[in-house]
Amino acid sequence: MDLMGMMGKLKETQQKIEDTKKRLDTVLIDEQSTDGLLKVTLTANTAVKSITIADELLEDKEQLEDYLILVFNKAISRAQQVNQTELDAVAKMDMPMIPGMDNLFK
Repeated sequence: MDLMGMMGKLKETQQKIEDTKKRLDTVLIDEQSTDGLLKVTLTANTAVKSITIADELLEDKEQLEDYLILVFNKAISRAQQVNQTELDAVAKMDMPMIPGMDNLFK
């Protein structure tokens, strides 16, 4: 077993994961309410980039709050899926097969 080679591969994989995380800051997730009155954009790392609220929603605080919760939860869920898929792909593609380490990235 080439321990030095595996350690180098591990470092390389960690770097690729960091690079992927940075790239996910530029991947945008757009989500909106079914009627299009509220729109949000997040990065795949779940940072909020923009919120667009139709004027008619400003007249009903409770409805606006409900919309915000629903749309943000949908957007966050999608962003987390993209994030996880991307990071899993990098980890699986580049990880050396070390017995007992396969559960590390789950």
